[in-house]
Amino acid sequence: MSEVLLKGATARLGERPVLDSVNLSLQLGELVALCGPNGAGKTSVLRAALGLMRLDAGAAPLGDLPDRERARRAAYLPQDRRIAWNLPAVEVAALGAPFLEGEAALERARTTLEAVGVGDLADRGVAEMSGGERARVLLARALVSSAPMLLADEPAAGLDPDARLLVMERLRERADGGHAVLVSLHDLGLAARFADRVVVMRRGGVMADGPPLEALRSETLMHAFGLTGRWIEGPDGPLLSARRA
Repeated sequence: MSEVLLKGATARLGERPVLDSVNLSLQLGELVALCGPNGAGKTSVLRAALGLMRLDAGAAPLGDLPDRERARRAAYLPQDRRIAWNLPAVEVAALGAPFLEGEAALERARTTLEAVGVGDLADRGVAEMSGGERARVLLARALVSSAPMLLADEPAAGLDPDARLLVMERLRERADGGHAVLVSLHDLGLAARFADRVVVMRRGGVMADGPPLEALRSETLMHAFGLTGRWIEGPDGPLLSARRA
């Protein structure tokens, strides 16, 4: 089953164009990595797909749904990791299951916190945690949702190597379980290793869309990222050998 997220989407922030006729669909069971340099439009794609950004042209079918129905269809993990109140981690994670009540939501939240490696922090206030621990709690909040789609904006940014791999493994498991996952990433190695498809953004438009090593071939590395590079097959997946052009 294919879900259209954006169709001919064009948008501006003030006078600055941020999306240029973007088309994007997801399949259930698929993990899609959204890649591109800073300012390429990755966050704008996610926000527009969820109806959090006004379009000048085109359509965002999911974003046009009423809030409650949209929450049933898609979970969202934003890039911003600030949490306004010092709630226990288990209560923050349980917010990802708005259609479960009381103990059922808390039980699912505890199980998911264990899965992301912070089960022992379930009753600790999130303001008392490190940034990496808080990032795992927010990932748990997104994973607690039973929505068929999950959109995550730079969930691996600023994390140590072990945590980055854990995040991507959990998102991969989510896709393998029959959900559709769209994740924005700066780490091209993670994208090539874990994604089924890579969508490369440049100047608000889609420059490439396909299997990872096709979408991230040498020409794209040069024109989108300013890199001269090649892919080497390692024991755990593709590795990028690159330098600035």
